[in-house]
Amino acid sequence: MDEVIGIINDIKQKKFKPVYFLMGEEPYYIDKISEFIESSILSEEERGFNQMVLYGRDISVQDIISNAKRYPMMADYQVIIVKEAQDLSRTIDDLSSYVENPQPTTILVFAYKYKTLDKRKSLAKSLQKNGLLFESKKLYDNQVGTWIVRILKGKGYAIEPKASEMLVEFLGTDLNKINNELEKLQIILPVGTTITANHIEENIGFSKDFNVFELRKAIGSKAILQAYKIADHFAQNKKEYPMVLTTGQVFAFFVKLLQFHGLNDKSAANVAKVLAVSPFFVQEYITAAKNYPMKKVSNIVSSLRDIDSKSKGVGANQMHEADLLKEMLIKIFN
Repeated sequence: MDEVIGIINDIKQKKFKPVYFLMGEEPYYIDKISEFIESSILSEEERGFNQMVLYGRDISVQDIISNAKRYPMMADYQVIIVKEAQDLSRTIDDLSSYVENPQPTTILVFAYKYKTLDKRKSLAKSLQKNGLLFESKKLYDNQVGTWIVRILKGKGYAIEPKASEMLVEFLGTDLNKINNELEKLQIILPVGTTITANHIEENIGFSKDFNVFELRKAIGSKAILQAYKIADHFAQNKKEYPMVLTTGQVFAFFVKLLQFHGLNDKSAANVAKVLAVSPFFVQEYITAAKNYPMKKVSNIVSSLRDIDSKSKGVGANQMHEADLLKEMLIKIFN
């Protein structure tokens, strides 16, 4: 994120690169940088003659180079943005000759999503020397909560840890999806608001009481009645709470609990780092470790593998999801 801020600030200060090659698994920052270049370098009057958006599936690398070598009309620069540039992956190395000697009055942008260049090859080396090569990496689950906090802070909002974790649980690590939901909340809630789990439930539709986060918490604290109540809700709403996802999350929790038992340093900071979880969850593992000794956790992990197989139809074609959820809880609590 700091690298992105640096790129944006340089553009604001008119410190332009002749070629911006934006690549990687996470499309969010690729889109944001591309959109900022598209909307901020040229004035509205200049864009008509000097800005074009091309698509990788519709054009060749040689056509892009030909366009890039043109001179701007009544402007200092022309801007060319190549979207879906990953469709040019087979011939993208042909760009090397241009990057070695780019047109100084052209700002050429490639949005190369879900793929990366081989940094050992000449194109990547030329981009690092004469342009900008940016890799947008996918965030891990435990990094997304911090990202949410930073995004909201920059817009004058705060968010409770539980609300943040609910977003991650239901939307995963897709930053575009998360940002879209955050923008909806910003329309509804005034600047200065601290976003709560209630805000998420009321405005986005994710239940603050019936979710895998709460099921995991109930299991860890041995709140047996609550765990069965949540499981029953899941069974009645199978589309919203797929069995495979539920068993996968519970299995991951106990695998991390096994790791926790093996730690010599059980300080909050070390637990969060080694288990790759948000600090918000550390107490959950401390509580669960008191309720489930290491040997019991090992047995549960083994049982959950069996439940996971059954949830995928292996050896349990006649079992309903409700029965599988009950079996899972019985194996954990007994």
